[in-house]
Amino acid sequence: MEEIRILITEENVRLDAYLAANSELSRSNIQRLIKEGKVLVNGQETSSKYKTQLNDEALIYFDEPEELEIRPVEMPLDIVYEDNDLIVINKPKGLVVHPGSGNYDHTLVHGLLAHCHDLSGINGKLRPGIVHRIDKDTSGLLVCAKNDKTHIALSAQLANKECYRKYVAIARGVFEHDEGIIDAPIGRDPKDRQKMTVTDKNSKEAITLFKVLKRFDDSTLVRLELKTGRTHQIRVHLKYINHPVLNDPKYGKTHLIDDSGQYLHAYYLSFIHPTLNKRLEFEIPLPLYMEEYIKRKEKGYEPESL
Repeated sequence: MEEIRILITEENVRLDAYLAANSELSRSNIQRLIKEGKVLVNGQETSSKYKTQLNDEALIYFDEPEELEIRPVEMPLDIVYEDNDLIVINKPKGLVVHPGSGNYDHTLVHGLLAHCHDLSGINGKLRPGIVHRIDKDTSGLLVCAKNDKTHIALSAQLANKECYRKYVAIARGVFEHDEGIIDAPIGRDPKDRQKMTVTDKNSKEAITLFKVLKRFDDSTLVRLELKTGRTHQIRVHLKYINHPVLNDPKYGKTHLIDDSGQYLHAYYLSFIHPTLNKRLEFEIPLPLYMEEYIKRKEKGYEPESL
């Protein structure tokens, strides 16, 4: 039996809709599990229509096929920081963070298990240590927890907006404004459950700050800061303002350069270390694939400080 524990950070949302939007389970699966008594809220069975309350704790039980048991896989890891409680990784583009949706082997989790041997178990057997994630074709920083105490503390920081994440992207088209705020709620796309969209139905508040770093003839280098952490938030928001992330196969597929995925990089991460009780900050440079694009656009250009 697999389990997922979710701390609810939003009020007055239907339970089935909230859990579907914050897990990899479909809404119909969530509804079935609720009927079977396999979803508990604060230790009690409830209904799909239950309206969430701030700091409710949901526990979802479901069966996983035996063949999905994760075995450690040796792989090179770009470790930015590590101690007894957590590890910060610079994830390369193309690497899936954890098993699921057809990716059952050679994920970051497989590599972490080979390297660490000790990861938190709060997110279950398929997602040990995973506090937050970035998309397969997004590169950059993420922190993983080695024990449950650290995992709970970091998750609380994410919920309370005390964990800061900044990205840099190359977006299609030339931005008119030097900086701005994209404040548009995000929910599941009713036409395609694999996608998110800006919508006022079954959605959550989503806020992204942007600042232009450099304009090219048909694209823009832009810095982005998340004030909320919705699925595909940057990709959805940039599409919403008609500047999709360059080479995005899901939200900008009509203008693909190749099949390598979106030009989006998580370059900055900051959080309070649960044991050291001090704020840690990490910043990494642009990846090679973005540097090469910039050099092609403007020969000899060296990006200013992010």
